[in-house]
Amino acid sequence: MFKKLFGRKAKDPRLFVIGLDCAPPELLFDQFRADMPNISRLISQGAYSELKSATPAITVPAWSSMTSSKDPGTLGFYGFRNRKDYTYDGRYIATGLAVKEKRVWDILGDAGKQCIVVGVPQTYPIRPINGHLISSFLTPSTTSPSIQWTHPVSLRTEVEQLLAPEVYDVDVPQFRTNDKAHLLQQIHDMTRKRFKVLRYLLENKPWDFFMFVEMGVDRIHHALWAHHDATHPKHDPNSPFVNAIRDYYRYLDGEIGTLLERLPEEAHVMVVSDHGVKKMDGGICINEWLRREGYLVLREEPPAGTLTTFEKAAVDWEKTTVWGDGGYYARIFLNVQGREPQGIIPAGDYEAFRDKIAAHIKAIPNPNGQPINTIIFKPQDIYHQVRNVAPDLIVYLGNLEWRSVGSFGHGGIYTFENDTGPDDANHAEYGVYIYTPPEKNLGGKQLPRTQLMDFAPTVLNLFGLPVPPDMQGHIIHHQ
Repeated sequence: MFKKLFGRKAKDPRLFVIGLDCAPPELLFDQFRADMPNISRLISQGAYSELKSATPAITVPAWSSMTSSKDPGTLGFYGFRNRKDYTYDGRYIATGLAVKEKRVWDILGDAGKQCIVVGVPQTYPIRPINGHLISSFLTPSTTSPSIQWTHPVSLRTEVEQLLAPEVYDVDVPQFRTNDKAHLLQQIHDMTRKRFKVLRYLLENKPWDFFMFVEMGVDRIHHALWAHHDATHPKHDPNSPFVNAIRDYYRYLDGEIGTLLERLPEEAHVMVVSDHGVKKMDGGICINEWLRREGYLVLREEPPAGTLTTFEKAAVDWEKTTVWGDGGYYARIFLNVQGREPQGIIPAGDYEAFRDKIAAHIKAIPNPNGQPINTIIFKPQDIYHQVRNVAPDLIVYLGNLEWRSVGSFGHGGIYTFENDTGPDDANHAEYGVYIYTPPEKNLGGKQLPRTQLMDFAPTVLNLFGLPVPPDMQGHIIHHQ
């Protein structure tokens, strides 16, 4: 075991957190467990559970909800793209600037704990922490001199020298591509370089809390899930990539092993993911459907033979009551008098109208006319509070087996080709939680399902720190 303590007392706890974006319990706890001896050992010696994601179950806001113990409504963002205000065209990307709440490493840092944070979503733009930080996948560039992606700034030079002549990757570019062989190589290269940096940090920097997130898991799922999942409508058992996901998990487990063998003896270990994965049957063109049903009106037909984004469509707002956004889930917005600039739904009719459109969307069948079990949430019903501009409805089409497509020109309300490129998978509501203490063997105890916001209180409790009263999660008890 690696025992370089940097002046610390050996009895003080340390926590090493392995974050795997999109890792599902079905693979880690069951299907791939025999292929992952290091993860399997952590499970066998620890305690584990399915970890319920945020609603919506997507990377942003899930990781920030996990590390702050605040739900998306309290955080005030509901996905990557959010409405700035109640106008029709104001949108912003929820980078780290959108996160106003303290995350667990901020609280630990305030208590004097040294933290290392690598690749946790929404850590760009850089904010100083008590320790070292490398930003995440929303970072525009790691080669532009004007982009700061480490704290302290000098860490960037160390990383560049360590990897030269290669460069550090926060993500793989254009993971929605048909060139699967090239993408697969990029994912492996990104992961290889990240783990080289992680080993360097373990061996050369002081830490009490160390957390990283590997994005390769998410990217390989979206790119190659149909090749892996025999139940996927596009599955080809003769595909040369049929074992690509399993092989990546094997490789990833080996890289994780190189970190575990470097941990000090007093280190606790957690493995967490922000959500799981499931097959995507296709897309439902939500704005085409709303138009067909009379909720959305265009002033002119979109150009024939081409896809038109919602932003470029000529919406007649004086006649439109509802519109939606595309994505892994649908965000539904109502055009309300006194709220939107040209709102036409009377404010007094809002709740009845919202119930009506929710029931109508829930009844959308699959192309064969069969029910698809769509799940619909009202933000006010599921969040502690609702900040900024939330969708009026959050919709899991087919319980996340169908994605929402916001563009026009697909020739119908169903599509099996994504306008952003090929994508085989959607997200599932449950990720993973594994906890392994440094000394006591918990015997592979399976815990009741936990919730993603339970992570931060559990971390603070491990360090003997009080849990802030505004955290919404609960301490996970492993005994």
